[in-house]
Amino acid sequence: MTPDEVLEGLDPEQRLVASQPIGPMCVLAGAGTGKTRAITHRIAYGAHAGAYQPQRVLAVTFTARAAGEMRTRLRGLGLPTVQARTFHAAALKQLGFFWPKVIGGAPPEVLKHKAPAVGEAGARLRFELDRVAIRDIASEIEWAKVGMLTPNTYATAAARAGRRVADLDHTAMARLWETYEEVKSARHVIDFEDVLLLMAGILVERDDVARTVRDQYRHFVVDEYQDVNRVQQALLDLWIGDRSDVCVVGDPAQTIYSFTGASPVHLRDFAAKHQGAQTVRLVRNYRSTPQVLELANAVLGAAKGTGYAQLHAQSKDGPAVRLLQYADDIAESEGIVEEVKSLLAQGVPASEIAVLYRINAQSEPIERALSEAGINYLVRGGERFFQRQEVRQAVVLLRAAARSDDGAASLGALVRDVITGAGWSPQRPSGGALLERWQSLEALATVADELITATPSARLPDLVHELDRRMSEQHAPTVEGVTLASLHAAKGLEWDAVVLAGCSDGLLPLSHAEGPDAVEEERRLTYVGLTRARIHLVLTWAQARQPGGKPTRSVSRFLHAADGILDGVAPRRAANPRATRAKKTERARVVKCRTCGKDLYLAAERKIGRCGDCPSTYDEATFEELRTWRKALADRLRVPAFVVFTDATLIAIAEHEPADERALSKISGVGVRKLATYGPSVLGVLRGESTDSMVEIACAATESDSS
Repeated sequence: MTPDEVLEGLDPEQRLVASQPIGPMCVLAGAGTGKTRAITHRIAYGAHAGAYQPQRVLAVTFTARAAGEMRTRLRGLGLPTVQARTFHAAALKQLGFFWPKVIGGAPPEVLKHKAPAVGEAGARLRFELDRVAIRDIASEIEWAKVGMLTPNTYATAAARAGRRVADLDHTAMARLWETYEEVKSARHVIDFEDVLLLMAGILVERDDVARTVRDQYRHFVVDEYQDVNRVQQALLDLWIGDRSDVCVVGDPAQTIYSFTGASPVHLRDFAAKHQGAQTVRLVRNYRSTPQVLELANAVLGAAKGTGYAQLHAQSKDGPAVRLLQYADDIAESEGIVEEVKSLLAQGVPASEIAVLYRINAQSEPIERALSEAGINYLVRGGERFFQRQEVRQAVVLLRAAARSDDGAASLGALVRDVITGAGWSPQRPSGGALLERWQSLEALATVADELITATPSARLPDLVHELDRRMSEQHAPTVEGVTLASLHAAKGLEWDAVVLAGCSDGLLPLSHAEGPDAVEEERRLTYVGLTRARIHLVLTWAQARQPGGKPTRSVSRFLHAADGILDGVAPRRAANPRATRAKKTERARVVKCRTCGKDLYLAAERKIGRCGDCPSTYDEATFEELRTWRKALADRLRVPAFVVFTDATLIAIAEHEPADERALSKISGVGVRKLATYGPSVLGVLRGESTDSMVEIACAATESDSS
């Protein structure tokens, strides 16, 4: 590729990131703004322009999936040799290389899980610890180690941070941590935090090792920089040395891992730390509809004194965001299933639907309701794809068949023939465990189809190599089924349709989120959940936990900012009676029903100027003509009907019967673009002119607008 070809298709801000590959740069990238595209093209532009050698670049991110995605994109840009790894993977590779030279012998094994060692440490101290306590203690040890504390300094730091775990006082927790380290030493193992700490220690103590690493990697890109913790930052500084060729990418609005020791302070202070650093903001959102972003911006914009950037939608209009209220958690779960059924009936694939929640305990009634409805689902964070028995069996069969692939059959047909031995069949099973097994195998076949599309000459050995790469990176293919995930697990992912469950105080924010900082992190977590949706977004909440229980819950305080945006949220009155200015602003927003005079709170009612209980005032024949026109136009444009006008906007047009474009422009939902594109056509329908002729006028206006 030429450097100019690398820059093609980038928006102005992305192009600015990509076209200046040398020197320090801080990219503040909002959700869905194409940050991965920007930074991979930055690397590609630098390499193809001769600014640096690809093998001298280290791109660092936080998950194996994200690193795998980055490597895939870089290969597509002609850079298969660029290293894209997680902090832990990069440090582990270096540790494995330098350990025999610096320490001697083979490097120690890395613990997959802390729980067994924590349990043994607790037993040595005669502490009675259950499974939950062991898990919480393991998390506390991680927090302490990434903060570069020691058992001796832990108590003071934990007290200052207000930490408390498993009913242990700070001295007892420090003693347990110290014993945990003794258990590891006896087993000759290390944990994941040790990988970072040990590599940092070697770089500090051995100048020769530091010189070798800095000679290997001279240019750095760090993704999700708002999630960097203290030890990761220390290691990054040691990698960089006294140079400044580092580009960091992050979003303060998506800082949701403070409890693990992550801190956005490194992102905020980057420009001050690196003299001459350039800051670029990416705010053009290519993921979500304007309706989704309007809500997300409102929720985030209600935060005090943050300066978060507002996102600007680049996609077409979508359906209105809805808030659904239920009597209890069981009713909410059943309602969520009905929403999923409706989405499936509209043609949304199950793999493009996600149900998100704040805590994992919320998933159980949703799982049960989906199972009873016969809807396949997968829980993110459950059994890994490549660990499933049928997948392991299929990979073994493919590996064996690769030795005798003579190229006679197409790759897709050959793969499906081979994995028949693991349970695949041309006929999709109707449901249950057989369907889940079949879907896993079909996902492998889909990888083969994608490989052929990208590389037409690919054969079975190439597919096996691709699967090996995906296994090492835990880059699982998409499996058909509705995704259930916590908000934290959903970070970095996106779906066509998202149902955000449990939108009530006590869950969003969690009841134990104490203090303004904790509550604001809950707000950011809500924002992350909202911005996972591309097109459809539904929020649900229940008034009570159990059927028949007292309705003590209230809708999430974060949604009070959505007055006039989100159906189902009433405005929140000013808590301070002296806040007269706020009250005047509140009253200015009130819309009354033109029939009965009642205040209108729902967005759809405010749009048409009438409450749902009052009879309609429009002429039915006129409304049906408008609906016929909208359907015919949507069919011609090959878009959903709501993209032209939503039902609420169409009703408002029928009720007001505007005589000219000025009157039409005053109707909610008729913006400048829609007025120019559809205005003459709509007014023609209202005048009684031919629907077919008005559709042709609108189509011509649409084509003119797109050109």
